[in-house]
Amino acid sequence: MSPDQPLRVGVIGAGKIGSLHARILSRLPGVQFVGVCDTNLWRAQISAWRFGGLAFRHYPDMLKQVDAAVVAVPTEHHFDVGRKALDAGVHCLIEKPLAASVEQAQALLELSEQRGVVLQVGHVERFNPAVLEAIGHVRQPRFITVERLGPYDPRVANIGVVLDLMIHDLDILLTLVGSEVESLEALGASLLSKHEDIANVRVRFKNGCVADVTASRISLKKCRKLRIFQESGYISLDYMNTDLKIYRKKTPVIKSLKDIEVLSPKLDKTEPLKNELLHFVDCVRHNRKPWPSGEHGVEALKLALQISRELERYEANRSTSRSFLPVWADDLSRIARTMTRGVLGERTS
Repeated sequence: MSPDQPLRVGVIGAGKIGSLHARILSRLPGVQFVGVCDTNLWRAQISAWRFGGLAFRHYPDMLKQVDAAVVAVPTEHHFDVGRKALDAGVHCLIEKPLAASVEQAQALLELSEQRGVVLQVGHVERFNPAVLEAIGHVRQPRFITVERLGPYDPRVANIGVVLDLMIHDLDILLTLVGSEVESLEALGASLLSKHEDIANVRVRFKNGCVADVTASRISLKKCRKLRIFQESGYISLDYMNTDLKIYRKKTPVIKSLKDIEVLSPKLDKTEPLKNELLHFVDCVRHNRKPWPSGEHGVEALKLALQISRELERYEANRSTSRSFLPVWADDLSRIARTMTRGVLGERTS
């Protein structure tokens, strides 16, 4: 492709995430935003009115007119849509998780290699300026804690909180620790959907690092925080506010707070999703392997599904084991389910 030739890009899926991609792509230099595709043509048309381009009902029609595509359909359709796009020679950024199963994800990866096209996975937190800066300060972490909490969204009730939210942090963990997983323990509960809505997992890596990860979509307030403890000090990262603080030891032995220096690096406030799409466009133009590659997408999915299986075993044994939830959790679960059915019923009537 000539450097002067605009890259033709479209978005498949006009939901919340797809609309965010469309907004940014329509403004990126060097990109010709072709349009949005959705089985709900009216929704696709609204995006086209807002951001330009055409509205498509059938994605094969769009694939004939683009060089690259963002696949932002529900997870269960990632494989079918991604396979046809890659097979057509279209470079793809597929939202996380890469697919619904490891076998499907691996097949997409192999197809992208056979066709010689870029396959990037939408692990957008990698492009958070705080994460980009923190990576350069991580030195053999010993203990990591992660909290990703937020309110319930019926839009993603078809998958559990592990594949919905926690997978972001699992990808970051695998990147920061750089070691294989040795074992894990997971607890969780379904309160508002048919899948786990809150989950806590302790991951032990072969290099000795331990990580405690909590994801919840039943919290009233949002919280996205990562804390890294290592021999040289402590790193505190706030995803939401793009904030990073680094605490370092000035001397081997700490006698007072004066022996600790606190660094607050000045961070670029560029939107992570914009950074992600700029990276995707650059990889397509220069035939480079993306940072969150298909291989990384497969590994993050493997870990997420391993946790999901552990949660299923926990749920199966829950009647004979003590839950980590308080005794009133079962009552809360029944009330929440009733409320959810009522809200959904009103919306569909």
